[in-house]
Amino acid sequence: MDVPRQLVRGGGICLIKLQEYVQPQLTTRHSNVHIQASRALMIVSVVLGFIGIIVSVVGMKCTKVGDNNPLTKSRVAVSGGVLFLMAGLCTLVAVSWYATKVSNEFFDPLTPVNARYEFGSALFVGWAAASLTILGGSFLCCSCPNEERRGQTYYRSSQPSTVKESNFKKTMSTKGEQYL
Repeated sequence: MDVPRQLVRGGGICLIKLQEYVQPQLTTRHSNVHIQASRALMIVSVVLGFIGIIVSVVGMKCTKVGDNNPLTKSRVAVSGGVLFLMAGLCTLVAVSWYATKVSNEFFDPLTPVNARYEFGSALFVGWAAASLTILGGSFLCCSCPNEERRGQTYYRSSQPSTVKESNFKKTMSTKGEQYL
């Protein structure tokens, strides 16, 4: 009895089985719980990031949406930063969890050599995206004003832009130079 050869290629979402003399068929991986949990965390991360963008735009000082009070605007921006932090942490947990599972299966001696997965570029992109999202969220969280400076406005005193004419004539006469 001749068994058809089978080549299995996998990604994070589906498996593609290519069999000899048969059309390629697509099967989804529903058996691995960690993959489903990572997908759910990534969806939560995308939703939190989208809401964070909207809230942060409302909290920007240059927009006229919402209250014009700078204290209220800064609090809205901080809440957008908290949403970005939560989105970045969800991404970081999902990507790191999947990477841990891949590395554990890679070093498992019971896993066949041809069924081992390696780190792909999507993991590195996920780590970079999580880092940048956490960094942006922390910058937005730092935009909240201190309690002491709420009502105070500081103005910088400027120096006069022109030199007094009497001082200018004295310096010219002492140097003995003439200017046009």
